[in-house]
Amino acid sequence: MSDLLLINVSGYDKPGLTSNITGIMAEYGLRILDIGQAVIHDYLTWGILVQIPREEVASPLLKDLLFRIYELGLQVQFKPVTEEEYEDWVSGKGKQRYMVTLLSRSITAEQIARVSTITAQHGLNIDNITRLSGRMPLNMDLERTQACIEFSVRGTPPDLEKLRSDFLHISSELNVDIAFQRDTVYRRNRRLVVFDMDSTLIEAEVIDELAKEAGVGEQVAEITEAAMRGELDFSQSFRRRVALLKGLDESVLETVAQRLRMTEGAERLIRTLKNLGYKTAILSGGFTYFAQMLKERLGIDYVFANELEIKDGKVTGEVTGRIVDGARKAELLKEIASRENIRLEQAIAVGDGANDLPMLSVAGLGIAFRAKPLVKKSAEHSISTLGLDGILYLIGFRDSETEFS
Repeated sequence: MSDLLLINVSGYDKPGLTSNITGIMAEYGLRILDIGQAVIHDYLTWGILVQIPREEVASPLLKDLLFRIYELGLQVQFKPVTEEEYEDWVSGKGKQRYMVTLLSRSITAEQIARVSTITAQHGLNIDNITRLSGRMPLNMDLERTQACIEFSVRGTPPDLEKLRSDFLHISSELNVDIAFQRDTVYRRNRRLVVFDMDSTLIEAEVIDELAKEAGVGEQVAEITEAAMRGELDFSQSFRRRVALLKGLDESVLETVAQRLRMTEGAERLIRTLKNLGYKTAILSGGFTYFAQMLKERLGIDYVFANELEIKDGKVTGEVTGRIVDGARKAELLKEIASRENIRLEQAIAVGDGANDLPMLSVAGLGIAFRAKPLVKKSAEHSISTLGLDGILYLIGFRDSETEFS
């Protein structure tokens, strides 16, 4: 018999199982080479790889283990492992590790089957599967639920772009979000999150709302859509839209502010980030008036947006200072990170429009949130099915770890 033995135990979980089994192993001086445990619906699966010090120990060890495991009402399997098999396993530690995160309103077998098929096709082996979302009641409204599982995979995909393309294809087909991240020290050590405002933190484009009040809603909305799709230069299109607001009464800003709605999950996300010590910022191509309102409401640390010029209580159709366009957002992200002594790898950027792509590419984790098709395709990561608090899953947090929020 090999002096390496893999022991797999299964059955209903109860206190003291691990201490009972490892206590016997301790009596025989076994060396533990690997150990893992999972419990699903109170059913335990427990595995341990041991090295038996002497050949004569094997028979009494197995006898004692079998007797104790039978007493505990469990099932067990023993598998000898050769030195060659063990060395192959050890050599695998040098392979790159990635995290595949599946987000949906409800997880289905088809989603897992399709994701695992793609990982296998690209030469990746699944080491662990973990549920990050909380337990879901059977009678929950699926439009309000959120579910997430995380795959820890190992290997070296030959074509990362093809892999991401395959995930993007099934994301749209199955109405799920799939994030593929390299598992580095920074993944759970982010410290800064910057947000676009319009259609990201709030469910509207403020300039479109102001335009409706000014009677030029359709004209401005058409320009906004073209700019967000990347068909127009942002700065030029922005000035064209602002010019159409000339003569609007200053009081309208408060009227519009009162009807703005926060995006699903925004308040929970910001509250959680603050409790965890993250720095947050709004980098917006919108207007400072509304960004400051959100800063006060949510406790955002930094705000950079455009200053709408107002004279004699009327909008002049101009903005003062430098326009916060895509390039400026990327610059501001770098400046804030430097000021806070935070590496860019520790920064997260979230936005929905083409003018957000520069900052998404600069951040360690760039997320296109409910974004236009061009932006979703261009960004490395996207969330479309859940609210903003789905970002917590991409960082690697379980619901149980953020319950204080």
